[in-house]
Amino acid sequence: QVQLVESGGGLVQAGGSLRLSCAASGRGFGSLVMGWFRQAPGKEREFVAALSWSTGSTYYADSVKGRFTVSRDNAKNTVYVQMNSLKPEDTAVYYCAAAKSWFLVTTAGQYAYWGQGTQVTVSS
Repeated sequence: QVQLVESGGGLVQAGGSLRLSCAASGRGFGSLVMGWFRQAPGKEREFVAALSWSTGSTYYADSVKGRFTVSRDNAKNTVYVQMNSLKPEDTAVYYCAAAKSWFLVTTAGQYAYWGQGTQVTVSS
């Protein structure tokens, strides 16, 4: 069982930055793929970015490529997403999730573990 706890959300003006954190605990998370998803009101949950905990490989949605960066701190068992040049359309609840493989890494259904979510609001 893996537990995930997000933090770092908040209100920011367009063009600003935020860093979200996802603290992981439990058994076996070191071999997992960590994903970030977001869900805006009335919309489906969408993939944002993913990181392989073991290799450090990353993958980004086109909508955030060049603006968002995922990273990990093995000593703290924490994954981050640094979000720069934020836009109002980035407003959503952001979720951290963990999957057992890189297969279909952009698909929410592949992720077995989810955090509670953290709200990000970008004002224009």
